[in-house]
Amino acid sequence: MTGGSVESLLRDHLADPACAWSLGAYGAVAAFARDPAEPVAIREDGRIGLATPRGAIALTASPELVPFAYETGFTGGWSQAVALCLPGADCTMSQRAVLTELGPDAAAARVQDRGAILFDLGLGLRAVDACLRVADPGLIDALRAAAGRPVFAPGNPIGPMLVAASPHRVFLARFGRIEVYTPIPPAGGASAPGPHSHILPKLLRLGRTHAATAPIPPGLVPCAALHPPHPAKDVAGRRAGFDAARHLAFGRLLEAWGDSALTALRRTVLDGDEPDPALVNGRFARSAIRAARAQVLAMRG
Repeated sequence: MTGGSVESLLRDHLADPACAWSLGAYGAVAAFARDPAEPVAIREDGRIGLATPRGAIALTASPELVPFAYETGFTGGWSQAVALCLPGADCTMSQRAVLTELGPDAAAARVQDRGAILFDLGLGLRAVDACLRVADPGLIDALRAAAGRPVFAPGNPIGPMLVAASPHRVFLARFGRIEVYTPIPPAGGASAPGPHSHILPKLLRLGRTHAATAPIPPGLVPCAALHPPHPAKDVAGRRAGFDAARHLAFGRLLEAWGDSALTALRRTVLDGDEPDPALVNGRFARSAIRAARAQVLAMRG
C-alpha cells in the first residue's frame, strides 16, 4: 500500500456526491450519502466533513489511519470499497455492553445538535461506539430508565420505542463519526437511499469486525469505508451501463492503496491473459480474479 495523502483521499471523495460512506462493524453500520442537488454545509472545525438535512460525516486524517482499497467478486458481479483502517492497537473504543448515558454531544457535526444527549447502545463493538442522540425529554427519561441493561435483552421495551421515535443515530470511531437523521425503517423494511443505519443482532453475535470476504491485511481493523460510484450500477444498486471512467478511477485507487499481488492478478485478467496458477493461492486471489472477469463481461455489455 503506497498511496498519497490520506487527507487528499478523504477530501476528494467527500467532494464527490456520487461517493457513499459507511462507519461501523459487521452487523452494525451507519451510512452517509447525498444527492447532487441536496443542500450541504462543509465542516471545517479541525475535521473534514459534510452535513445535510439527512445526515453528516466528520473525519480526521489521523497519522494512524490506513486506507485499503479492494474488490470482491461474486456470481454475476463485483463490489468495491476503500476500507479506512486502524492498527489493532489503536482502534479500540469503549466496548460498553449496556445502554449508557454519555451526556451532551459536544462534538456533533451541527452546532444545533450539541445540547442533545448521547446514549451508547452498548453493542460491545471493538472499534465503534453505536450511539443515539436524543433531544426529546420524554425519550431521554425512557432511555435513562432503561440504562444499565442490554438493549436487546428479552422484554426490554426500548427497541420498539426507538423505532417509533427515530432519534439521531451517531456512530463513532477513533478518527470520526457518521450521523443519521432519517427515520428508522420498521422491522423488515428497506432503508431509503441516502443516510441510514442498520443493526442486525444475528450478525453482531458473530463478533466480527468485517465480512470474511474482505481481504483486510492482518493487524488492521476496518472502522469505516468510502464507496466510490460503481462502474456498472446506479445509486440504488441496480445494473446499469458500464462507466469506463469510474472503472479507471477505482483502478487508480487499487494501484495506490490496494494489495499489489491482488491488483496484479486483476491487471492480468483485464489485459486478456490467464493468471499464473501458482499465484492463485487463496480465496482472496480467487475473488479478485472473479471480480476482474466480471468487469471484462461488463465492458462487453
